[in-house]
Amino acid sequence: MSSAVAKNSSLTMAAALASLLAPIAALHAAPSTVDDRIALSAQGSSLTGTGGGGGASAAWLHNFDADTLLGVAAEYQALSVSHWAFASLSGAMTRGTGDRRYTFYGEAHEGAGRNGQNAFKYRIEGLGVTGTYFHRLSVTVEDKQVNVESTHGNLPKLQLAYLWNPRIQTTVGHQHSFGGNLGTRLTTARVDVYASQMSFLAGAAYGQAAPALLGQLATPTGPTGLITLAPHDLREGYVGVVKSFPQLRSDLTLIVDYQRLSGGQGSVGDVAVSSSVSTRWTGTLNYVFHIGHHGT
Repeated sequence: MSSAVAKNSSLTMAAALASLLAPIAALHAAPSTVDDRIALSAQGSSLTGTGGGGGASAAWLHNFDADTLLGVAAEYQALSVSHWAFASLSGAMTRGTGDRRYTFYGEAHEGAGRNGQNAFKYRIEGLGVTGTYFHRLSVTVEDKQVNVESTHGNLPKLQLAYLWNPRIQTTVGHQHSFGGNLGTRLTTARVDVYASQMSFLAGAAYGQAAPALLGQLATPTGPTGLITLAPHDLREGYVGVVKSFPQLRSDLTLIVDYQRLSGGQGSVGDVAVSSSVSTRWTGTLNYVFHIGHHGT
């Protein structure tokens, strides 16, 4: 594999892993008494020094009742020389009444892909709990286990959200990895503005978000060594709009996300790898169709 392809491969995997931290990486359904929903998503990305990429996903969400949710999904992503596909299973259960309610949730994403000439496994599992107090303050504690290509580790998160009034909510969070080689320390902030049929969101992330060990070079005869890189600095911002179409029982969400990764200085064997800067723009369109109560 040439040095140019190796560099693009490293940036691709860094961007792919950083996207796990972005709000558009997964669909989080709001509480609902609707029995079933179908969610479809399409995405397009540009990445410095590459031809960019894109992806698509399809999901089914089922509410057994207003407090119990189950979801299954399938997703495919491609970016530069990397592509991967995975299936997802998620669930959430809320308990409590009055001013104290707790939501326990879990998710698992299992699949595989290729990074240039190398095949890799894609595995991410997470568990978390959100406590909501006085219908305004929410506290979330979560941990994810990431195992993608040669990158692995735990990524816990602490998040606080406050609903100032029925129309405005702000959220701040922090993630700090331990174990493995994720090398992530990330602070996030977000604001949501709710209206009757249209809502807006905006957010930002700042810190280190790329793994210390990104990938493995390969030749036709086999591996030649590991790419050992320092964590990348991430600067991210995103904006989005959510439009409801009650007469069509549908919701449409458009999110535009910008990421800037810098750093990554290290070595491949005895060869020094200089630090680099990459930028990624991503546009994501999500469509949700509400099937209705018992086939209505």
